[in-house]
Amino acid sequence: MTQLLRVARDCEVLEVGTGSGYQTAVLARLAKRVCTIERFPDLSATAQEILAELGIGNVEFRVGDGSCGWPEDRTFDRIMITAAVPDFPDPVVAQLADRGIIVAPIGQHSIQELTVAEKRNGKLIESYAGSCRFVRLIGRHGFPE
Repeated sequence: MTQLLRVARDCEVLEVGTGSGYQTAVLARLAKRVCTIERFPDLSATAQEILAELGIGNVEFRVGDGSCGWPEDRTFDRIMITAAVPDFPDPVVAQLADRGIIVAPIGQHSIQELTVAEKRNGKLIESYAGSCRFVRLIGRHGFPE
């Protein structure tokens, strides 16, 4: 997923699903700034502690429904969704800059298709990178609880 995202040093990245913070740390080493959102407060707090201990300071954390995108109005050069979604969530896509790239596992069942898309003139141009298996993204524009 990281390779498909093609993160450059000047990119601002939105990560939906902080989890342990491992992917957040990888993205933070590659990008200018990472904004990461996690629905579980305890996971977010643990990831914040770990990244602080590692001296990684270019990350903003939020707790909330990642399927609704970043709570503040902004756009991102790259977006990574680290949980399965039925389709790219509209509010998240709306925060993707033109020429930006989004990567997510998309599918309704236990196996999803790793999907990468570039936004051009407001439309997503999608390609597929293979089958994968992720936990479902629970949320308003994801899966029901």
